[in-house]
Amino acid sequence: LISKAMYSRYVKLPPPDQTPPEIASNPKFYPFFKDVLGAIDGTHIEATVPQEETARFRNRKGGISQNVMLLATMDGRVAFALSGWEGSAADGRIFEDARNHGLVIPPGKMYLADAGFALSNTIMVPYRNVRYHLKEWGQSTQQYVT
Repeated sequence: LISKAMYSRYVKLPPPDQTPPEIASNPKFYPFFKDVLGAIDGTHIEATVPQEETARFRNRKGGISQNVMLLATMDGRVAFALSGWEGSAADGRIFEDARNHGLVIPPGKMYLADAGFALSNTIMVPYRNVRYHLKEWGQSTQQYVT
């Protein structure tokens, strides 16, 4: 995935000067997400590591994995990938490292992310303690605790 030949040919950040057509053509999204270039998240991929490295690569679910961060454009193309982080690494820490090693998000633009990332001027995350799928929550019997 990250060999130089493949990465330089297929992995490209979206143009910063245009709103993705998936947003611009949808009145539910535009103008609210006009500055969003895509989405960012980490995923765990099972790994085999030397015995002395297993503690670092143990993820929160107890498995041995590496955490891979991907940025995707609104049409589902990979725009950036960073692999090799141990499974115990938090998504926010990997994002920091990516920013220090070549990931450039243009001023005024941002990516959508989950709550594993901190809200910043380049990442939009959900508000904590807010139910977003109200219709589904209304049909459940689960109680909301504040």
